Amino acid sequence: MEMVSHHIHGGAPPGPASGGDGSAWSQGVAPLPRVSVVLPVHNGAAYLDAAIGSILGQTFRDFELICVDDGSTDETPSILRRHAQADGRVRIITNRPNKGLPGALNTGFAAARGMLHTWTSDDNIARPHMLARLVAALDADPGVAIAYADFSVIDANGAVIGCHKMGPACDLLLGNRIGAAFLYRAEVTKALSGYDEALFGVEDYDFWLRASRRFYFVKLDEDLYLYRRHEASLTGRRALRIHRLGSQVIRRELARVPSRTLRARALVEHGLASRLDPRLDMLVRGLILSPGLARGRITAILRHCVHHLVRALTRRTG
Repeated sequence: MEMVSHHIHGGAPPGPASGGDGSAWSQGVAPLPRVSVVLPVHNGAAYLDAAIGSILGQTFRDFELICVDDGSTDETPSILRRHAQADGRVRIITNRPNKGLPGALNTGFAAARGMLHTWTSDDNIARPHMLARLVAALDADPGVAIAYADFSVIDANGAVIGCHKMGPACDLLLGNRIGAAFLYRAEVTKALSGYDEALFGVEDYDFWLRASRRFYFVKLDEDLYLYRRHEASLTGRRALRIHRLGSQVIRRELARVPSRTLRARALVEHGLASRLDPRLDMLVRGLILSPGLARGRITAILRHCVHHLVRALTRRTG
């Protein structure tokens, strides 16, 4: 395991009493859950039952599941009500109108009562021992604030089509190394003031970058989550906006990095990373800072430039 640091609705969740006559249960008050899981959903009825079931089926039981219905107009509300009626750990919060993913996350975590936080999506599945393993990792070292793990990719039918081995958190500037399976202390949420609602689509990467300035991470070399690949991909305009927001976040972060070598490497990596956003200025700046980074990558650099040149010409003549 590795550490790194950059210098409502619903019933009360069940849980163990604090013990003795002064226990929370003996006073008629439900004890606070250790973990708060937020599940934001907007018209996600297709896979919602499976997503909720994967959380309720966790081997670690001391949690609350805060489902944030972000302005859904499909069967989502009725699905959420059914689960809340069947399990007191499920709480429902409704946003009208919808706030978008980062806004829904902030709504959920503002109501969270647990000292450990995580979130999941309406079409993904947590493996049964995900919470148990991540909680254990944080319990093992009070100095660590964020635990994360590997995950698999599944198709629309739930078949595994790939596995993502997450990288070290010290490489966050080179890309999102944290992935989809994670757990962090409530103090992280508070210190960062939640997710940036202006960065819809890259809110998680921005969150981890800001967290890396002040908190320690630990990685588990285990596959703890199933991430479903969307068949209905983002529209070109929306995807391009997300890529450009990602570029904006990286530029902001690199302005804080004193290491010329690290800045050069990150500029080149992100300069080559997008098939939608050319980022040629980032690529050129990185190569000027460290010309040696071009060694062995000339083919990739030329392909990148040709790809975006063709796209520009196509848009002009189309």
